[in-house]
Order: sequence, then C-alpha cells, then structure tokens
Amino acid sequence: MHWNSFSMVDYNLIEDLKLDFGDMDSLMRDSLGDHDAEGGMEQFLTDDLAGLTAGSLRKGRVVGFAGNNVVVEVGLKSEGLIDRNEFDDTDVAVGDEVEVLLETLEDETGGIRVSKRKADRIRGWETILLHKKEGDVVEGKCLRKIKGGLLVDIGVPVFLPASQVDVRRPQDIGEFVGRTLRATILKIDEERRNIVISRRKLIEEERESAKKRFLDGVKEGDLIRGFVTNIAEFGAFVDLGGLDGLLHITDMSWGRVNHPSEIVRIGDEIEVKILNIDREREKIALGLKQKETSPWEQIEKTYPVGCRAKGAVVSLMSYGAFVRLEEGIEGLVHISEMSWTRRINHPSEIVAVAQEVDVVVLDINKEKLEISLGMKQTEINPWDLVAEKYPPGTVIEGKVRNLANYGAFIEIEPGIDGLLHVGDISWTKKVGHPNELYKKGDVVKCVVIDVDQERQRVGLGVKQIQEDPWSEAIPSAYRPGMIVKGTITKITNFGVFVELEDGLEGLLHISELSDQKIENPQDVVKVGQEVDVKILRVDTDDRKIGLSLKRAQWGAAVEENKAQQQAQGEPGEKKARQPREGGPARGGLDDHGAMGSDRFEF
Repeated sequence: MHWNSFSMVDYNLIEDLKLDFGDMDSLMRDSLGDHDAEGGMEQFLTDDLAGLTAGSLRKGRVVGFAGNNVVVEVGLKSEGLIDRNEFDDTDVAVGDEVEVLLETLEDETGGIRVSKRKADRIRGWETILLHKKEGDVVEGKCLRKIKGGLLVDIGVPVFLPASQVDVRRPQDIGEFVGRTLRATILKIDEERRNIVISRRKLIEEERESAKKRFLDGVKEGDLIRGFVTNIAEFGAFVDLGGLDGLLHITDMSWGRVNHPSEIVRIGDEIEVKILNIDREREKIALGLKQKETSPWEQIEKTYPVGCRAKGAVVSLMSYGAFVRLEEGIEGLVHISEMSWTRRINHPSEIVAVAQEVDVVVLDINKEKLEISLGMKQTEINPWDLVAEKYPPGTVIEGKVRNLANYGAFIEIEPGIDGLLHVGDISWTKKVGHPNELYKKGDVVKCVVIDVDQERQRVGLGVKQIQEDPWSEAIPSAYRPGMIVKGTITKITNFGVFVELEDGLEGLLHISELSDQKIENPQDVVKVGQEVDVKILRVDTDDRKIGLSLKRAQWGAAVEENKAQQQAQGEPGEKKARQPREGGPARGGLDDHGAMGSDRFEF
C-alpha cells in the first residue's frame, strides 16, 4: 500500500527543531523496543491479511483469563495469551471480540504468540496514512517523558519535542504526562514510521484565528466577560477569548487601590468594559469602574468649596494625608493645611490611618479628579488675633525655641513665634550670631516691633526696650576732637577696632595709626592694648565712630613741648611741632583740602 499525502510541512519549524529522523528512530526504538517501534507493519502491509502466517492480523474472541493474562481464541489449535496491560484501561469480558497480530504460530512452549497492542499500532498507522497528513490536527494521550520531549499516543506513538509543548517552554514537561493533548502534525516519515507533532504551533494558530475573530467582532464601549490570567503591580491581564486585555489599576475602582489583588484574583471571571482598541498593536484597554457612574460627576454639588465634611484617613505620605469622603472620592490634606501654628515634619504627628477627621473643601479639580482639603480651617486661626493681642510696643517674655545665623525665634505663645533679628539685639554691640548671647530655652524679654498677619510673622526687639544711645547719649559723650582711652579688640587688614566702653566700638583706620606707611597694623598695636585715640567723627546715622592714634600722639607731643618751653621761659608756639606745609591741622578737623581720615567713609 502506498500513501500519497498533500504536503503541509512547516519546513522552517522543522529546520529550527534540528531533528534528525535517524536519531528520532533510535529514540522511539529505545522507548518502545525494536519490534514495537516497527509495529510489525512492514510485514502486515506486504502479506496477505487473510492468511495464517506469522505477522498477519486475526480476529479473536476472549474466552477466559489466566492470572494477569487474557486468553484469546483465534481459530487455531491453541489459544493466545495477551497481557492485560495491552488493553490499557479498557474493561475486558469473556466473549469480547479483539483484533490481534499473530506473531508466531508456535513458540518454545508449542503455543501461539499474539499481541493486541501491535495490532492496534498497525491499524493506527493504517488510519493515519489513509486519513492524516502533515499540518492536520491530532489528539492523543501523553504516555511518558523521553529524551528531548514527550511520547504521545495518537493511535501510534509519536514524538512531541520539548520546545513544541507550549508557547512558553514549561519548567518541567513531565507535568503533561497522562494528559490528553491536541497538536499539529509537523512531519511524517513513512520510511521510518516516525511522526513529529507540535502542540505549540496549534496553540499559536488557534490564538491567531481567535484573535482575528475577536477583533472583528468587538468595539469600544462593549461589555465583555473574561478570565484573569495574570496580575502585576500596574494591573491585571484578562483573557477575552483570543486576546488578552489590560485592566490598569487606575481603572479598577473610583476609589484608591493599592494593589490589583485587592480587586481581582487569578482565575476570576469578570465583566469589563472595553475602553480602547489598538488594532495595529493588538492591544486592548479595559475598565471595571467605567461600568458605574463616576461619583465625580456631581462633586461640585456634593462637596462645594468651603463646605465642611467628615472623612477617614486612608494613607499617609510625607507631604500630606489622603482622606476618603465617600467610596471613590478621596482628597488630599496637605501637611501645610493641618495646623495653624504647629510645625509638622510628617502627617503622622497629627493623624493616623483609619482616623476620622473633620475637613473643609478648599479646591476641586474635576478634570484631574483631585480635591484639596484642609483640617486647620475647621478651627479659628490664632494669627487672626495676634495683631489684636500683641500690637507694636507690647513687651513680652518668651523662650528661645531656635537659633539661626540671622536671629533667634522666641515663643510668644504656643504655636506663635516671633523673630528677634540680630540687628535688633543691641544698639551698640555688633552681634555676629545670636548664640553669642542666647541659647535654646533662655527666657528673653522683648518688645513687639511689627506684626505681619498675612505672612504670619512677628518682629521682636531687645534693644528697643531701652532708648537709643545714638540719639543723644553717645553724641554727647563722644565729640569730635576729644582724646579718649580705649582697648584694642580686633585687628583687620584695613584697621583696628577699639572698645571705648562696654558695647561701643570705634574704628581706627590703618592710615590713622602712624605718620609712617603701615603695611600690617599688628606692627603698631596688639589686641588687648590700651591706647589714647582722638575722635575724628561721630556718625549717628551709620552708628560709627572714626578714631585716630597718630593725631592723639601729635596732640600729646605739642603739649609736651609747651610744658618744656614754659619751664625754660620760651614761647610754646615757636618750639611746638608744626604740621607739614599744606597738610591737615587741628587733628584733621580744619577745612584744608587734604584728605584726612576724617574724610573717609566708614
């Protein structure tokens, strides 16, 4: 018998599999045995089936049982014994008709040897060669795992390569043993009696066909049922019967969803709405919440701006707390809207998850589905009363809460702090940093300078408690031309600072240290040294005093010469040291045109 098949071979796939049918024949023989692999077909296909020769097929009848053997009468002088396993799971009873292969007419015991399984194989091959071709779909039971794949019985044992078991290669193909599988015939080798099948190709072809039918039959807005096949952080994949659609986490509920597993589980059958179809990329966006009317449709009527509402805290972030007003409606209470007075580092200092809170609606963005809420607005703003309670001029006492390089924060009352700027600490002393005078916890007496209610700021001062000495006291005590004593407190490259009294300093410019040109003031004076200096200028606007060491020394020299001349009976004017011609006279206080230190701007 010769079988002419219509060629349906996927040569590319066969090439990818790198199958050698000689090797495959060896695998089948190793698995089935030489004779089973041959199936006795060659002899059957060439002999007269009606004859009584070895290798022929005979009809027989079950006449009894002997241990684990089935006794079959085939019309010969003796009965044949068939192992019950050859009947697989089929029930066998006396009188059943069975077709067997006559293997020998007389074995070593004098009896005949027959095989039902080999007869089935022969009939199976006959059926396949007559009715199946490459590309056809077959079905069979997976017998066992063999090297390189699985052995599947489709009437005859065929080879299913491991790479062709599924679309994604499973970790253990042994899990398919015992299951009934459908597959496509990839290759039939009549000469070696071998068949290769592919379950993967059948699945891909069926999916492609189902996908096309699905895309041709659906449109956006349709409601469709499907099964959840996979869950990721961003959503769930739903098998719609030919194509998987994505149900994004944001389309699962109008309310907050932390993880898709809160809404669906793998294997769930759900009804979803088709939101978008990308036919070119074969992608479908699905929605669950869109099956219901959005609670945001009437949000402006339900929660108008300014209204008060109750809600439960559902989550905390570093920047605020999310509060659920009703199912599907959540708003954000920003950390800045939690308290009028407290400085909050994290919302957990004020609220906790599941806590019920009173809020006021501050703003609504319907397009973005966002609503801004406030908690502090449910209480009276204490800053509305600050200007009334602490008008400028009010003297208060408060603790130092914090120090900055520009000033100290003083607590006026719980939640209300004022700023004592470094420039408002002393009238006369230059304060570089408030920590020179204060530390946290110190109680400081201050006066309110100003109140900025809009910016919620209160300016405080310490020096303003006393009269400004620069208005009268200092100008009266320190007049230009006076020679006074002072102590060197600081030396810089441009001059020397001299403390005249506690908290009051003057500047001795480098040009006023000596008649000689001085490169380094430390060559003339040292910190802590007491000196006599002449006052050149008192600037009440800039609060500065200009001093001169050399002019004080000039005056001392004149007085000394006067004393000596008077002692000798000579006029002091003639012997006294005279200023240089064209130079400044009277300690630089005359009206000459030369530039003295009294002309410098400090």
